[in-house]
Formats: sequence, structure tokens, C-alpha cells
Amino acid sequence: MADTQCSRSSSGFYSLVFVAILAAQSLLGQDKPAGSAPPQAATQQTPDLSVKVQLVTALATVRDKHGQFVRGLAQKDFAITEDGRPQSIRYFSQETDLPLTLGLLVDTSLSQRRVIEAERSASKTFISQMLREGKDTAFVIHFDREVELLQDLTQSRQKLEAALDLLETQQRTGNDQSGGGGSNGGGYPGSRRGGGSRGGGGGYSVGGTLLYDAIYLASDEIMKKQQGRKALIILSDGVDRGSKFMLESAIESAQRADTVVYAILFKDEDEHRDWGRFGGPGMGGGGRHGGGGPPRRREPEEARPDGKKILERISRETGGRLFEVSKKETLEKIYSSIEEELRNQYSLAYTPDRQPAAGYHKISLTTNNKDLKVQTRQGYYADQ
Repeated sequence: MADTQCSRSSSGFYSLVFVAILAAQSLLGQDKPAGSAPPQAATQQTPDLSVKVQLVTALATVRDKHGQFVRGLAQKDFAITEDGRPQSIRYFSQETDLPLTLGLLVDTSLSQRRVIEAERSASKTFISQMLREGKDTAFVIHFDREVELLQDLTQSRQKLEAALDLLETQQRTGNDQSGGGGSNGGGYPGSRRGGGSRGGGGGYSVGGTLLYDAIYLASDEIMKKQQGRKALIILSDGVDRGSKFMLESAIESAQRADTVVYAILFKDEDEHRDWGRFGGPGMGGGGRHGGGGPPRRREPEEARPDGKKILERISRETGGRLFEVSKKETLEKIYSSIEEELRNQYSLAYTPDRQPAAGYHKISLTTNNKDLKVQTRQGYYADQ
């Protein structure tokens, strides 16, 4: 894939530009009429003729019907279509050693307060095992009612672990505190503070969960500038409250940055039961965590977003996967699965059979064995 590494990524696809320079040639040795004025210096013009050739790339993992990774496939084993039209694969390899850019996005809103320590511990182990010093880079972002970069791109495991130590959930207070490690994180270009709603009575802050903003900013301001393999890992219950950007914009930003998103659904069931009972996390005079303010009206069932479905959509449309933490599927086991998947990817690229119009284009990648399941991005965005 040396050819593809030389090209630059732009809005979800690569462009190779070939420029032909046409130079006007002067006519020499012609006879001039007697008495004619000396010829003026001709202005040399070299019009540029640019031809764009789009190169669409995709990283894919293949599993058999038992969920095991399938290795050793060749280019002839794959077929790809764009908007339903068959395409010819131009580049192919099985990527096991390309540099990786990894982003860890951790939900530090109140709903995560009892699982944050488990997230911190497992994330440290994952970083230690996954990051190859001198080759891979990573960054850490926390989000609640603000999005803040705790550690910018680095190859240092020590710096990443120090950033994870800063993770804390936002405070139970009506004051405008960002909570946790926000003040220690340093400036994050484009970061914003949310205007989370505040509870009445005891001044209890419900806060916010700027999940979509975190994905958008991580993709648009960090990942878009990087080359090679890129992946975001989100630790959250999947419920967004207060983001400026919509879910669709968050997904599009990851797709334009050629970034795969792995979502880990990790929620505190007790916290979510309290939210459903009183309209806020851990709230209510009559609840098991009473004392945080007056009981609130029960939130209608249909008004509560399904965090699992949201995270599943984000991961599916970007070529990643959704994992859910449970007693059998621990966070440590999930991280091991993600690590194995990132080490077993095929890389493919094709040139569309026609100049793609601006906007989204759907791609479908399959193998000639119908029993095999291919996991990859569902499309890409082309600019004019």
C-alpha cells in the first residue's frame, strides 16, 4: 500500500492530481516585411490542465459464521460496489503493521460516576498493550457538559496514563464547574462548554453529555489531519444531552476523516433506574440516593433516547462495532477484542468508474464466500 500512502485524504476519499503543462512555442526563423516594427516580446503562457482521479479506500475485517477472523484472503476474493455499480479494486493488502492514530473519548457525565474507575483502569491496560512506542499515537478527551482534550496526540504511554488519572465525573452542584480533570486538560481547539440545565430546590446540576460534539471535534480537528489507520473508542451510555452538533453531523465528521468508531456501551443500571424514576441521574427525595432535591416528574418512556441504538448506528456507519459491558463481557475482554480487530484488517482501494458527484456515496464490500461477513465503512463523502 505504498502507493496509497503517498496520496492525501480529502473528505473521505483520496485524490491523485496529474498536471499536464502546455507551453506555447515561438515561431522562429520567419522572414519579416521590410520596415516593419520590431516584434514585441511575446508573453509566454503555460495554461494548466488538471485531471482529478479519485481513490476511495476502505479498511475491512472479515469473520466466519462463528465470529472468528478470516486471514489470508486475496484481492480476487473481494467484490466492491459504489451506489450499486461494480468497481475494480486497484490496491489491496492485509494491514497488520501500519501506524495507528487512536482517540479515547470518555463520558464523564453524572450517569457514569460509578463506572469511571473501571473505565480508567481498563483504559490504562489497553493503552499499554495497544500502543507501539515510536509508531502509534493516541489522545484522550473527556466530555460531560464540556468537551475537553486532556492529552493531545502523543506516543508516550506515561502522558496518556496521566491524562486518564484526571478523569472524574462532573460535580453534584449548581455551580458552573466543568468537573473532573477539565481544568487540567489544556486548551482544545473548538472545545465548548455546554449549558446543562440545573435542578431546582437544592441547586443540583443535571449537567449535560456532549457526546456528538466530542465525536465531531475529535474527528474534524484531530483525525482529519492524520494519515493511515484511525480509530475512535467511545466509552459512554450513548445518551446525548445538550450537544451543538446533531448525530448525523457527528457521523459525517468521522466518515470524512476516514475514522472508524468503536463504541463501548457502559452504563450504571442503578443510575439509569433513578433517571427514569425522577427525571434526572441520582435525583429525588424518595429515591435510593435521596437528598439531591425535590422529586421530579417521571420522564415519558418515549422521550428517553436509546443510547444503545445511537452507539450502534455510529459504529456501524463508520465501519466499527458496538460492544456492551456485562458480567460475561468485561471491559478488559472488550478492549482485547478491539485490539485483535485492529491487528487483522484488509486495506482496499478503487477508482470510481465515474466522477462522483458532491455528497454521500454508498459502498458495499463482500466476498465470494457468502458465509463470510465483512465489516467496513458504509460509504464516503465526495466534495465538488
